[in-house]
Amino acid sequence: MRVVTTRLPAAVLWDMDGTLVDTERYWMAAEEELVESFGGRWTHEDALGLVGSGLWEAAVVFQSAGVDLDADTIVARLTARVQEQLAGHGVPWRPGARELLEALREASVPTALVTMSVRSMADDVVRAIPFRAFDVLVTGDAVQHAKPHPGPYLKAAKELGVDVRECVAIEDSPAGLTSAWASGAVTVGVPNILALDEAPAHVLWPTLEGRSVADVAALLDHREAHA
Repeated sequence: MRVVTTRLPAAVLWDMDGTLVDTERYWMAAEEELVESFGGRWTHEDALGLVGSGLWEAAVVFQSAGVDLDADTIVARLTARVQEQLAGHGVPWRPGARELLEALREASVPTALVTMSVRSMADDVVRAIPFRAFDVLVTGDAVQHAKPHPGPYLKAAKELGVDVRECVAIEDSPAGLTSAWASGAVTVGVPNILALDEAPAHVLWPTLEGRSVADVAALLDHREAHA
């Protein structure tokens, strides 16, 4: 009997906010509080426009909305508020994300967290995972260019010592998918609060729930078949 084997990806590269953990609502609450504390108004649509963006790029938007603080202070204040919510309410995992991550680790697939949140917040989330989840962390305070620039994903692949074209990236936002796609990775879009129909993804999965290592591995062949 002939056994067909599917090659594993060189690595799986994970976005954090909205993909691994459902923290976008924490960020939105923090943004609204910040803008309103300076007498401004921050709508849900305003918040949606920043999903997946870099924090320092977002700081410019908050300044234009009346927040009279320098960019570093804005980033620090927002991050601290989100961390307070994580501490108070716990880490809200996205459906199936932690289970798939653990299955990949058990299959010895290298993984990286590629997030535009700062390192201290990424560390908080990683500490809540009851197994060694990531080989590399790429955070917003350690990159020259934020998503949608490909730099964060290229940096992750370089630090892992793998070819980014042999990696699978999992994202929930158009900005994140644009970043991963431009880097050359196979991109998986998992919608959360934004539609991804127009985003550059090789495949859209409605959820990670029930997804397996084999499902992820098959994406490499899927890309080649549709190239």
